[in-house]
Amino acid sequence: MKQVRRETPVPERRSAEAEHLSPVAALARRHDRDRFQTALFAPATRREALFALYAFNYEIARVRESVTHSALGQMRLEWWRQNIASAFEGGAVPHHPVAELLTAAIRELVLTREHFDRLIDARESNLDDEPPARLAALENYAEGSSATLVYLALEVLGARDPGSREAGRHVGIAYAIVGLLRAMPFWAPAGHRFIPKDIAERNGIAEQGCVSVGVTPGLRAAAGELAAAASRHLDCARAQRSDLPRAAVPALLPARVAQRWLARLEQARYDAFDPSLAAPDLLLPWRLALAALLNRF
Repeated sequence: MKQVRRETPVPERRSAEAEHLSPVAALARRHDRDRFQTALFAPATRREALFALYAFNYEIARVRESVTHSALGQMRLEWWRQNIASAFEGGAVPHHPVAELLTAAIRELVLTREHFDRLIDARESNLDDEPPARLAALENYAEGSSATLVYLALEVLGARDPGSREAGRHVGIAYAIVGLLRAMPFWAPAGHRFIPKDIAERNGIAEQGCVSVGVTPGLRAAAGELAAAASRHLDCARAQRSDLPRAAVPALLPARVAQRWLARLEQARYDAFDPSLAAPDLLLPWRLALAALLNRF
């Protein structure tokens, strides 16, 4: 019988693959499992570059939680700025597993420096705990911190067309908004505020300290507004779907993660503190596999 070659990884193969992960792949798998799983549907020759991107994103995203003063966070982000500049300018590479592989990807695949600069700038702006004034400001931050990462992933995959970029913009914004909602039970006790001021005021939670005590009717309503905004961006992304190259799909698969979590949030009546939302989606690998097979996101 002729053996059929599978180009797209399937869930049952992942446990075996995970035993032979590179340091950056292991880092992405441990700290950004959603994107790690989407990267498995990319061509094998591009996966390590994606893992390097996602590991880099984790490194700069965690700065806010790992420092006690914004000046320290700025120093850590400046280290990354300098090494990104060195990667593009042909300078020396520091002995750091993420920086080394990221530099190799930048030079081999001719990635866009502006995207890296914007990612770091977005994380630096997030060192300030002041909430965004309006939803548009939150969306702008989401584009800088999340959609820009999608732009780079699309470049890694060779999908540089305008349609892929536009879809990536909306996917990245939606995924970031969902990520903020998912993290609410962890961020709220620490006093972090991300609900836009206009939405908070409209729903009677202008003093956002009330978020730390758990769900309230106003908080449910605010979560519902943010969920609706994320859903609109997913719809806009999928409006581009018919014209996109198949190569773009792995970079856009986070849309499936966001869509599924939004459905669970709706089932929880927009209570972001509902314990059921913390449970992993055991069917996610299969959802992603089916989406990739059907060239959807």
